[in-house]
Amino acid sequence: MHLIIDADDTLWENNIYFERAIEEFFDFLNHSTLTRAEARAALNEIERANAGAHGYGARAFANALKTCYLHLTERHLDQDEIATVMRFGERILQQDIELIPGVSETLQILSARHELTIFTKGQLEEQQMKIDRSGIADLFNRHEIVSEKNETSYLDLIQRANLDPGQSWMVGNSPKSDINPALAVGLGAVFIPHEHTWSLEHSTVDDAGDRLIVIERFNQLLDHF
Repeated sequence: MHLIIDADDTLWENNIYFERAIEEFFDFLNHSTLTRAEARAALNEIERANAGAHGYGARAFANALKTCYLHLTERHLDQDEIATVMRFGERILQQDIELIPGVSETLQILSARHELTIFTKGQLEEQQMKIDRSGIADLFNRHEIVSEKNETSYLDLIQRANLDPGQSWMVGNSPKSDINPALAVGLGAVFIPHEHTWSLEHSTVDDAGDRLIVIERFNQLLDHF
């Protein structure tokens, strides 16, 4: 059996740090008429538009905050303020890696039973840094970092790693990037919802019968694999 496992918000916490930065950004913006929900909608649109050109990660996020600030600010533009806005995102790069409860212990057991691959999307240097600092990198047979996780990238992974889709499962928290495209190319999928999954990763999970498993905690993988 081969388990392909997402990284951000599956193995370790990630989006909570972006959410905290967004709240600090909105406090700093202090818009006189827009509600936080309206400002968030504007930021979401900027992040969605920028993803194709700038990808994902803390640096792309910092650029999105800067663009949003330039678009929404009611004050005279000040370079020091722009630098402050950028730091809200960039300092995420220095955030300690916080493994989700049960991950390390579960991976130690799974790695003795199956082949494991980390499959994560984002900026190569950022994602590799997180993998290197996680303390669990050696428990995986492969580390795969891609700019986008879609049907094409899953097919490429299947070919590169010579996987048998019928004996391979994708494990992750994102319906959009982890579950639906994996199911679409014939992989099994294990959905582990995370309450702080990025809003742009939300989607309806495709119905795949016995090729889809839904669990609440990472250590419940041991009940199935």
